[in-house]
Amino acid sequence: METRIALIGIIVETPDSVESLNAILHDYSEFIIGRMGIPYKQRNVSVISVIVDAPTDVISALSGKLGMLPNVNAKTVYSKLPSQ
Repeated sequence: METRIALIGIIVETPDSVESLNAILHDYSEFIIGRMGIPYKQRNVSVISVIVDAPTDVISALSGKLGMLPNVNAKTVYSKLPSQ
């Protein structure tokens, strides 16, 4: 199975979506290498970065599900490293 390393950048604009977001991330936990979240209290948002190593279709599905959550924006950056 060919995999790629990717970074998913997430901005959560309201706390209402956090439970759904965490449930989705839990579903994909086998592919997650690391995660960092920072609350930005001055703007009342949370910024989360998730690093994954997974097949391209899995990364796309995860990013798509996150992006469909209300008040959540997600963008993905893929590494150019060859798969192992």
